[in-house]
Amino acid sequence: MLLASAPAHAVTGPLDLTGSFSGFVAVALFILAYALVMGEEKLHMRKSKPVLIAAGLIWGLIGWVYVQAGMPTDAEHAFRETLLEFTELMLFLLVAMTYINAMEERRVFDALRAWMVRKGFSYRQLFWITGGLAFVISPVADNLTTAMLMCAVVIKVAEGDKRFINLACINIVVAANAGGAFSPFGDITTLMVWQAGMVKFYEFFALLGPSLVNFLVPAVAMSLFIGKRTPEGVEEEVELKRGARRIVLLFLLTVATAVACHSLLHLPPVLGMMTGLGYLQFFGFFLRRTLPRSLERKRARYTRLGDDKRLAQLGSVVPFDVFNRVARAEWDTLLFFYGVVMCVGGLGFMGYLGLLSEALYTGWDATWANIALGLISAVVDNIPVMFAVLTMQPEMSHGHWLLITLTAGVGGSLLSIGSAAGVALMGQARGYYTFAGHLRWAPVIALGYIASILVHLWLNAGSFQVYG
Repeated sequence: MLLASAPAHAVTGPLDLTGSFSGFVAVALFILAYALVMGEEKLHMRKSKPVLIAAGLIWGLIGWVYVQAGMPTDAEHAFRETLLEFTELMLFLLVAMTYINAMEERRVFDALRAWMVRKGFSYRQLFWITGGLAFVISPVADNLTTAMLMCAVVIKVAEGDKRFINLACINIVVAANAGGAFSPFGDITTLMVWQAGMVKFYEFFALLGPSLVNFLVPAVAMSLFIGKRTPEGVEEEVELKRGARRIVLLFLLTVATAVACHSLLHLPPVLGMMTGLGYLQFFGFFLRRTLPRSLERKRARYTRLGDDKRLAQLGSVVPFDVFNRVARAEWDTLLFFYGVVMCVGGLGFMGYLGLLSEALYTGWDATWANIALGLISAVVDNIPVMFAVLTMQPEMSHGHWLLITLTAGVGGSLLSIGSAAGVALMGQARGYYTFAGHLRWAPVIALGYIASILVHLWLNAGSFQVYG
C-alpha cells in the first residue's frame, strides 16, 4: 500500500563488489534471512527479526569495505537515500493502518460481518459474496485486513465445514490480491509504483479488467464444487460506535488529499496522508470532549426504554484515542519492510541489481521477465521483487510497468505463502485453510494468472508501444 516521489534510482557505487568476498557474504545473508521469513509459519518467529539483522550486517559490510577504501561518505550517502525511501513508505502505511484500526475499533467491520451472518446465505452465495466483497473492499482498505474480515464471516457461518472453509479462503485470498492490484491503495507494491511515479493514480484502473479476470476464472471453477446447502442463520447484533461513519468519510478525504498532493501539487502522497492523520486527531479530540454529553443522552434514553443491556454496556465505554490506534499498527510488517528495503538497497549498491537487470531485461523480453517475476513473487514476497525492479529501473513501456504491477500483485495467489493475506488466513483458519489445501487448486489459479496477463496484453495493447 511507496517510495520516493521521484522514480527510485539504483545507487551506482564507485566499487563493484559483486565478485568480492563481502558481496558473496551479503547475498548469503539475504538468502538465509529470507529462508527464515518463509519458514515463519513453522518457526513461529516474526518475519521482521531475520531481515533486520541481515540489513544491519549487509550495510555493516558495505561500510567496512568503503572505510578501508577511504570512501566512507559514499556508503553513508547511499544508506541515507535508501532510508529516505523507506521513511516515506513507513509513514504512508502507518496512517493507512491507523485509519483501518480506527474503523475496526468503531466496529465498522464487525457491523458488516454481522449483517452477512444474519442474512442466512447459502454456501454458494456466501462463497461469491465474500469473494466479491474482498475484491471490492481491498482497493480501498489493504488486502490483508479485507481477507481477514471475510475469513471471519466464513468461519462463523460454515459450522466447521472444512472443505468449504478451505475453498472460501482460497477464493478470498485470490480476490483480495486481485482487487488490490488495480488501486494504489490496494497493495504495498501498487503504492510503491505510484509513489515512484511510474504509473499515475488514474492509470491503475486500466488493470481493473485483468484483475477481475484473475479473480473470476478460479472462482467459477471452485464454485462448481460447492454444494447447495444453507447453514443455519446466526443472530448477531452489532451497534456502530459513535463517529464510525465520520471516520470512514475522513479516510476517504485523506485518500483524496494524498491523490491531490501527488497529482496537482507534484508533492509526495505521504504529505496528504500525514495531513489526514491530523484530520483523525482533531476528530478524536472532538469525540473525547463530547463523550460525557453523549453518554448522558444515551443513558437517559435507555432508562426511558428500560434497556438494561445497553445501559450496562455504557459502563464499559472507552474514550477514543488516536494514539492507541497508531500503537496497534502492524509493526512487525513495517519493520519487515524496513529490513527488506535496506537489504535490497544494500545489494543494489554493491552492484547485484545491475547484474539482475542485465540478465532479465536485456537477456529476456520485458514481457517474459515481468511474468517470471510474478511467479517468483509466489515464493518470495512481492515487496522485495517490486523494490528490486524499481531500483533497477529497466527501460520499459508503460504497458510493461502496468504488467509488473499486475503480476507482482496477483502472482502471490498461486501459493498460500505467496501473500500476506494467505499467510494470515492460514493462522486465522488454522486446520481448515492449509498450504496443501491451497496447492491443490494452484492449477486453476494459474489459469487465472495467465488469463489476466492475456487480457492486459489485449485491452492495453496501445500502452506497450511507446518507451520512456
